Amino acid sequence: MQKRRLGRSDLFVTPICLGTMTYGEQTSRDEAFAILDRAVGFGIDFLDAAEMYPIPPKRETQGATETIIGEWLTARGRRNDIVLATKVCGRSSNDWFRDDGSPTRLTRTQIFEAVEKSLRRLRTDHIDLYQIHWPDRAVSDWGTVPSRFKPFVPAVDETAIEETAAAFAELVAAGKIRHFGLSNESPYGLMRFIFAAEQGIGPRPVTVQNAYSLVNRTWEGGLAEIALREEIGLLPYSPLAQGYLTGKYRNGALPENSRKALFNRLQRYEKPHADAAIAAYVDLARRFGADPTTFAVAFAMNQPTVGSVIIGPRAEDQVESNLAAAGFVWTEDMQAAVDDLHQRFGNPCP
Repeated sequence: MQKRRLGRSDLFVTPICLGTMTYGEQTSRDEAFAILDRAVGFGIDFLDAAEMYPIPPKRETQGATETIIGEWLTARGRRNDIVLATKVCGRSSNDWFRDDGSPTRLTRTQIFEAVEKSLRRLRTDHIDLYQIHWPDRAVSDWGTVPSRFKPFVPAVDETAIEETAAAFAELVAAGKIRHFGLSNESPYGLMRFIFAAEQGIGPRPVTVQNAYSLVNRTWEGGLAEIALREEIGLLPYSPLAQGYLTGKYRNGALPENSRKALFNRLQRYEKPHADAAIAAYVDLARRFGADPTTFAVAFAMNQPTVGSVIIGPRAEDQVESNLAAAGFVWTEDMQAAVDDLHQRFGNPCP
């Protein structure tokens, strides 16, 4: 696999990144080790985690994902071979992340506490890409790029972007993190962080990790131009729409041990007209003779501004169809067919 540069940084990564948010909940330690071994054996060198993981977030399991990754890195002696990314929580009411029981905010104190805990769990002295998981400020909708704008009232205690950015600059200077990225961010937020960096406040973001898939191309509306002009890499998450684009939930199917069966947290992909759109994309993949999983990941991998596509197999038997996208030839006919369906369905799952 030809590696891709993330933004203007010195990070070069494989075009597929291994997401890990099920480790410690749906995926056991032994299963996670098997997935990691297989993906890295295939050539993947980029791992993405978060202090919040595993999903769904719970007091009892918080941090388990990073702990498993740290144990694997140590057991296999692979830290120097891996570009390691993780994330700090944005604004939430959850009170189990911080030692003093505070709700999470992107203040200097909280960011410093979070990074130290992640470093300990990951058993490393630095994080290659440290990302804000979602904003501190109030936003229109989760993911911050809705298909329809929903008015909101800014929170009275929002942490200034400049304060947050300055904290990340200190972490870079201390060698605890190498590069800075955003997630679930809007054009407004991305430009504010770029502007702060240009004013000498904080590091320049090198990536944005947002949802991006056949049924959610809202990235293209405003963020893509910024990413192109400012050299910011997109790290698409949920390229399979949390499993829907594999076809496994079609016609009301509910596979045993699937995320929907266990947690029923997939409402983002169950909005009006989503069923028809998902079915159309699954059928399209099959008309091209492709596995729907491979087709959906390959779509994301072959779009402008994409750095590395985050896959999230929860079991070893799901790895192969995801990784097959690395060798999949994406054609102009496929792009035209996908764009035709997008013109028809738009973004049913923002």
